[in-house]
Amino acid sequence: MPVEITWWGHATATVRDSGVTVLTDPLFVRRLAHLRRRRGDLPPESVAQVDVALVSHLHADHLHLPSLARLEPGTRVVVPRGALASVAGLRRLAERLRLQEVDVGDLVRVGPVDVRVVPALHDGRRLPYGPRLAPALGYVVEGEARTYFAGDTGLFDAMADAVGEVDVALLPVGGWGPRLGEGHLNARRAAEALARLKAPRAVPVHYGTYWPIGLDAVRPHEFHSPGDEFVRLAARAAPEAAVHRLEHGESVRLGDEGC
Repeated sequence: MPVEITWWGHATATVRDSGVTVLTDPLFVRRLAHLRRRRGDLPPESVAQVDVALVSHLHADHLHLPSLARLEPGTRVVVPRGALASVAGLRRLAERLRLQEVDVGDLVRVGPVDVRVVPALHDGRRLPYGPRLAPALGYVVEGEARTYFAGDTGLFDAMADAVGEVDVALLPVGGWGPRLGEGHLNARRAAEALARLKAPRAVPVHYGTYWPIGLDAVRPHEFHSPGDEFVRLAARAAPEAAVHRLEHGESVRLGDEGC
């Protein structure tokens, strides 16, 4: 059974493996605070029908309450430990969604698929509020394939050991503004991460979707180019890996001929 990965924009992707549908960091809006979606259609309503949604950290472009509210009642949602204490609106959603808090090292079973929780190097706070109450996480979806969703992360020394062997890596390669702060991957660092992980396939995400309103002319290459730049740099850093640079709403099927 081929594994299918669809990128919807930013960090939102669907992974279908062994009959299980996994959704990452759902974000279903055209505007979020000062950000506007500049490229790609919004995901269709059917994207909200999943077996499990994985939330990597508490930032509003990853843990987006109105988008989570569009999931079908009873949907299982995996969030970092401490999220319920940090985000009041999430506690209200607990009345209709099956929320499960996890931390690094936990294993979540979803039918025939295991979801392994791995670390990320990123500020996990619900900015601009409060102290660091929840970690930033990554996830490895293990079924017919091992799919690593990095969430938001920087490079860290133990990345390869912490993530383990994977078949495909969904790696952030950009952001939503002219500059990336600490704890992020740009195209160059993502190519280095791919080399460290030794994953045979990669899908670049977290770029070319949202941009601050009024800043269209400020460093526009940081919006448009990270995907292509990652393809170019990954060919040098990890020449054995196949990079699937998807357009918004496009899918790749792992296990099909040529993938």
